[in-house]
Amino acid sequence: MDVAWEEFGWERLAPGVGRRRLPGWDATVGLVVGEAAVLLFDAGSTLREGAALRGEVQGLLGGRRVTHIALSHPHFDHVLGAAAFAGAQVFGAMGLDEVLVRERDALRADAVREGVSEREAGEAVDVLVHPHHLVCAEWTLDLGDRRVLLANAGPGHTGQDLALLVPGAEGDAPPGVVFCGDLVEESGEPQAGPDALPSRWPAALDRLLRLGGEDAAYVPGHGAVVDAAFVRAQRDELARRFAVS
Repeated sequence: MDVAWEEFGWERLAPGVGRRRLPGWDATVGLVVGEAAVLLFDAGSTLREGAALRGEVQGLLGGRRVTHIALSHPHFDHVLGAAAFAGAQVFGAMGLDEVLVRERDALRADAVREGVSEREAGEAVDVLVHPHHLVCAEWTLDLGDRRVLLANAGPGHTGQDLALLVPGAEGDAPPGVVFCGDLVEESGEPQAGPDALPSRWPAALDRLLRLGGEDAAYVPGHGAVVDAAFVRAQRDELARRFAVS
């Protein structure tokens, strides 16, 4: 179907593939539209933001709903809106379920420290959605007329970094789109918090590059879409920064 991405503030990346740069932290949310299913990549930072995204998707798609959600990693600005999508099947990297249980209070505190109100942070954490499906290595999702690949690409930015490859059809430009989560950032320096594994981050970017290849479009967790050369340069910079060969 024709999708009027720009009318709703979304950016078209390829046929049936778009993304939204959310205000505040410039976090990316991706959308892949299939004949039988609709996949959202990340879900925003609050229930209010998630509900707004839900409304935008329904507007874009003539009332169709999100059926699947992939969570890139367990940080508040990527997961706290997921409960706004009732009935969606949620995917995450292996271990994400345990982190969301163990770090529940830290997730709320991080959101408040970054500017989310205590009320909104508390509401979102109270109904926090845990993944129904955990990706150990790779998981192919059939959306009807297209298949996409979820890949446990980390550890790196966190211990639970999930990426999404949307292959293109023959003749598409770009030939594929890779949603990277915060393994790649364009609008600022990659952030290595206490849950990062810096020594393994460059290897995670090598995996992304193998996943997408030289001609794919790479979508960072924050910032503008980049190419393989940018990802490779960020990989080399991280290796220097953390003294990794």
